Order: sequence, then C-alpha cells, then structure tokens
Amino acid sequence: MKVGMIGLGAMGLGMATNLAKAGMLKAVYNRTISKANALAVEFDVKVCGSPQQLAEHVDMVMICVAADEDVLQMINAIAETIKPNTIVVDMSTVSSETAKKAAAILLDKQVQFLDAPVSGGVEGARKGALVMMVGGDEETLESARPALEAMSSRIVYMGGTGSGQGTKAVNQIMAAGINQAVTEALAFGQTQGLAMDKVIDVISGGAAGNWFLQHRGRTMTQGTYEPGFKLALHHKDLKICQKMAEQADISIPLVDKTVADYQQLMEQGYADEDISALYRLKSL
Repeated sequence: MKVGMIGLGAMGLGMATNLAKAGMLKAVYNRTISKANALAVEFDVKVCGSPQQLAEHVDMVMICVAADEDVLQMINAIAETIKPNTIVVDMSTVSSETAKKAAAILLDKQVQFLDAPVSGGVEGARKGALVMMVGGDEETLESARPALEAMSSRIVYMGGTGSGQGTKAVNQIMAAGINQAVTEALAFGQTQGLAMDKVIDVISGGAAGNWFLQHRGRTMTQGTYEPGFKLALHHKDLKICQKMAEQADISIPLVDKTVADYQQLMEQGYADEDISALYRLKSL
C-alpha cells in the first residue's frame, strides 16, 4: 500500500512518522517544506512540490490540515491528477457538510472518501495511539484499515459520510465541558488552601476522575501550559460545533461560553498554549 500524507503539522507529523515506520509512507506534501525534507531524509520518502504531484504517486491519500477551506482546497487540487480507485482519508477536524462536499468532488473521479477525525492529541499522534471515528463506505474502511492501524489504537466505523465529523463534534463539545469543570474545580481547590497534588491524585481515582485531570491537572496548577492540544485549534473546532448546532436549531451554551473564554485568552496572546490555559481565567 502506497500512502501519501498531506499536512505535517503537530498531528500530521506524528501520523506520518508512524506510517513511515510501518513502511507504508511513500510521499509527503507540506506547505512548509522544511518539515517534509526532514521526514524524507529520515525515512527516504518522496517530497512532492504540490498536492497534485503527490496524488499521482500513491494509491491512498491522507490529509491532516487546519480548517474546512484547507481541506476543500486540497481535495480540489488532488482531484486534478488522482487515479480512479484511490482512497482519500481526511483526518482533519471540519464540519460534516465539508466532508460531504469532499466526498462528492471525489466521487466524480471514481475515488472513495473517508472522513476520519481523531482524538488523542499530539501525544496520541506521536505514539500511534489515536482513536479514530470514521464516516463513509464501510468496505472502503476495511481496505484502508492497515494504514489507519499504523496510527491509531482504536478505529470505530460511525456510519455514512459526515458521521465521523459529527462524532468528533460531540467529542469537542464534551472536551469543552471537561475543561470548564476541571479548571474551575481546581481553581476552587486552591482557594481552600489544599495540597493540590493530593487533590488531583485522590479525585483521579474516583467517579470524577478523567484523562484531562490526570494529564493536565498538575501542569495547570503549576502555571505550565505546554500544548498537547492548542487552544486556538479547539476554538476553531468549537466554532464549527456552533455552526452545526445552529443548523440543527439547538442551543449549546457551554460551547458558547468556552468560545468566548478562548477568545479572551487568544487576545491576551495565549492562542498557542494548551487548552488547560483556561485555568488562567479561573485562578485570577
């Protein structure tokens, strides 16, 4: 299986590295060419000067870029040269509507499309331990599975095109709620003069325990916000959730609050910090 990777950002680089270690990665394209060159030197893969060139050389294209417009730009580019029966897997976080548009563009080229957003952050991408939620044709997923397994610890088929992105939206809304709850609770704990290491230890083992508390609790209470998941990216994802909620005519007030909080932090210069930087607003 010859796989090409488009997008070598914080997530894409980890994914591409694991594909290369599995012997599947044959070509890469990235707007910042230095990242592509470094990967090429380490694993002897081809650096392509355009998405069109990459699509010519592989039978599976994987995409991990930042936003809806970026995904559609890449899809339109590879559609110019892509071969019939190629599989395209988009692991970006975008709207279900964008996934359906991408699938329609590629269907005209006899190309199958899977929307396969992931959860697990930079650590999961680096360790090949991502959770992948997949929408599209189930038989296509089975064909793509060997490559996807090189990057993930769990792959779940969610349904038709757009179902993966819909599931990821649920995940991002829940992450916002967990972030709000954990940061607020720990800020409250500090006002009580508690030993926060002990608080985090005991609560992590009980009914309120969660991954975010366990992996970010100590760093946030120590004022360290090295990114696992950048605040600006979660802000972008939650804006997508707001648009999807508006289309469904439902209210998501917790998301609205988190978007506003993130916007405040971004204006203060914290866009590239971890989402746990929300603690800055709670511990004033």
